[in-house]
Amino acid sequence: MSAIPNISAAAQTFGNLASSAASGANGASSAASGASSAAGTSGVSGGGLGSQSPSYDTPFAGVLRDAISKTQQLDTQASNTVTGLLSGQGVDIHTAMIATEKSDLAFEMMLALRNKAIGAYQQLMGMQF
Repeated sequence: MSAIPNISAAAQTFGNLASSAASGANGASSAASGASSAAGTSGVSGGGLGSQSPSYDTPFAGVLRDAISKTQQLDTQASNTVTGLLSGQGVDIHTAMIATEKSDLAFEMMLALRNKAIGAYQQLMGMQF
């Protein structure tokens, strides 16, 4: 039933994509710093963008991590309810269908977010400086 067999690996890949996009913008001109501040790195205290390390301390990374965690929880819950339905443990079909649809919707949202992030990364890498 699991839509993503290893969601932690997907989160790591997503984090690497975000950090490489941020590090690509660190050494660029002011146009790139405007693009990175639009991507959520404007809350940096201290010197300039060059002093920021690509870590998961940014608010966007925390929101992304929480969304991936919630998606994984919904997937686990859907798997458990379907297993309970099939084994006859008192789970009705409505509960199983609702849990499955919640999991499917969360997965589709994460997939759309991934596609948007990849598109933004490709657009940033295609910029001429």
